[in-house]
Amino acid sequence: EIERVAKARIGGIEFHDSVFIDEKRQKDDSKIKEVKEAVAHFGIVPTNLNINSWTDPKWKMGGVCNPDSAIRRDALALCLQAADIAKEVGCRSLNLWPGSDGWDYNFEANYGKLLDWFIEGVVQINRRAMENGLLFGTEAKPKEPREGNMVVPTTAKAALVALEVNRICGGKNFGVVIDYGHEQMYGNEPADNLYLLKRLGVPIANFHVNNAKYHSNDEDRVTGTGDNWRLADFCYAAIDVGYDGWFGEDQFTYRMEQVKAMVLSRELFGNVMKKALMIYARRDELEAARASGDQARVIDVVKKILV
Repeated sequence: EIERVAKARIGGIEFHDSVFIDEKRQKDDSKIKEVKEAVAHFGIVPTNLNINSWTDPKWKMGGVCNPDSAIRRDALALCLQAADIAKEVGCRSLNLWPGSDGWDYNFEANYGKLLDWFIEGVVQINRRAMENGLLFGTEAKPKEPREGNMVVPTTAKAALVALEVNRICGGKNFGVVIDYGHEQMYGNEPADNLYLLKRLGVPIANFHVNNAKYHSNDEDRVTGTGDNWRLADFCYAAIDVGYDGWFGEDQFTYRMEQVKAMVLSRELFGNVMKKALMIYARRDELEAARASGDQARVIDVVKKILV
């Protein structure tokens, strides 16, 4: 898999913690060694470690928000272990996507308790991440696999959680992981949320880029195959707010050869980012057009770059 990432000329790689643990969920030191040797051999940078607390049937009713306190403790132990693995592997950041934490039916959950459990768990994980020199973030998503709502269904709610966690822990280590497709799912303007996070002082821990239709499912298709005005606006905003981290390709190319799919995504995303940079080079002109309130004037600034 690492070799295929190198063949796609992609410079970094994200992992799931499950790559590095055995069937008893214990850290597998030999696998960590094997992967570290492989990334060094192929010149790939370990960027981010994602915590998998949702695929095992044990987590079907939740991980850090499971109604069973024993399972919550197990999930927390898994997350703390993941923070240690991320440090060993050499990752920059740690990501908790709470895929099974949430509800499917009205009245199923006490929403206040879920939020308390989530914040309490994240505080402990963030403290371990801080000890290990890792950025830590949570990735918002409206649903899937939860069909009602996940515990952090929007970036705005994730930002509020981050403010509280950082207040408790001190500093600004905990932030939000922005998945472009998840933003599309609930119909938000992805670029807008980046300015919200900047205003609130909540860090962007990582980006996942892909494509999904507006108000659709989490399709995770090749980046750059949808509304590229919206994607370029998003890239422009990432530049404008000063993001200096990675853009990870979070995609499931079920019917396309994987290396070719990632090559295409890298190429198309790179082209859109190039357009965003070209627009940013004309930032003063764009801001003057925006200040005029003349929509046509704004479009005139960007049209020849985007089309």
